[in-house]
Amino acid sequence: MSTSKDEGAAVPPAAKGSWSSFLKSISSFNGDLSSLTAPAFILSTTSLVEFSAYWTEHPSLFIAPASEPDPAKRALLVLKWFLSTLKQQYSSRSEKLGSEKKPLNPFLGELFLGKWEDDGKTGETQLVSEQVSHHPPATAYCIWNDKHGVRLQGYNAQKASFSRTINVKQIGHALLTFRPPSKDGKTEEAIETYLITLPSLHIENLIYGSPFVELNKYTHIASSTGYVAKIDYSGRGWLSGKKNTFSACLWKDGESDEKRPLYTVDGQWSDNFVMREGKKGKEVESYSASSSKTSPLQVAPFDSQDPFESRRAWGQVAKNIEKGDMDAVAHYKSKIENAQRELRKKERAEGREWSRRFFQRVEEKNEPVFQKLVKAVSGAYGVGWAGIEADKTGGIWRFDIEKAKDAKPPFHAEGAEALGG
Repeated sequence: MSTSKDEGAAVPPAAKGSWSSFLKSISSFNGDLSSLTAPAFILSTTSLVEFSAYWTEHPSLFIAPASEPDPAKRALLVLKWFLSTLKQQYSSRSEKLGSEKKPLNPFLGELFLGKWEDDGKTGETQLVSEQVSHHPPATAYCIWNDKHGVRLQGYNAQKASFSRTINVKQIGHALLTFRPPSKDGKTEEAIETYLITLPSLHIENLIYGSPFVELNKYTHIASSTGYVAKIDYSGRGWLSGKKNTFSACLWKDGESDEKRPLYTVDGQWSDNFVMREGKKGKEVESYSASSSKTSPLQVAPFDSQDPFESRRAWGQVAKNIEKGDMDAVAHYKSKIENAQRELRKKERAEGREWSRRFFQRVEEKNEPVFQKLVKAVSGAYGVGWAGIEADKTGGIWRFDIEKAKDAKPPFHAEGAEALGG
């Protein structure tokens, strides 16, 4: 139970008034909380479009499943890689900055491009992230490693609401694909596909002014080979008392199930977890998310970036957030937002839609493997996934290889004018 003395304890003295007003505004707000303006000290200089990079800050774990000949161990390596991404996706910012920050809302067409360089073993891993929809907002991404034939693509949107704290429902999914090693060294194996659903989350410690993310509910990873993983997020475990607690199990559909799993994993996704055979069997491996070093993402120098690339587009906004000059922040944000509104008006008048540079909409009916996995995860395994919900993401988005081949700056003819430049 907090006291009035505890409330806002981590808030800078000069910001206590604005923080108190912010808490009151979100508690009575009925719409999407992402549209609210947060106090300066809680604003991030980073756009949501950059968050796609968190999927692959351990490139060696990302490519590892593609080299494993045993299908069950392969599925376990996929689960291990997914769990290794959670710390970067959901707790690295609060650990680095002292609290979770409200990211910048991307504009339609915003891009984030980068690569993880070859360390001599992994090969180069590339990233493309694009804001493909603005109403509703959705970010699509593709991350691939040609040397090992691994590709991750997906898209996500967030819907934030308030009920005692900020709750965020993540909408969308990711698809991991690769070709496993040949069994006989001659015959090419079929490409495997893994459907990954996204966790819901809520914000802890909000009242104290030092918010951090806690995951809740569950996610699934379902494979085209029949292996299924379920991850349950319990937050601050009632037995362990530790935050970010989770438990996971992996089984093969039709041969085992959640009660008789092939493997289980338990621990904290932001710290240490252990993989075991069966429910309480032999330890297979332990992993320390807190001590595993990440690989730096390489992006183009600021001045050579395209106007639509995130860091250049938001450069003035980010600089003034760091300075605490909220009048300047509002000025530069308004320039981008007003220019975008005018561009949307022009498109409507001309009867055309904004052209995505790297992604396209697809129909579920044209992707039979995806359809099968969606059906399985949506209605099976005891708890169903809410499903694709394409109306909440502007469609089903996929990386367009042909478009990507021809993509080079300038990415859009409108250039800086589309952003008020």
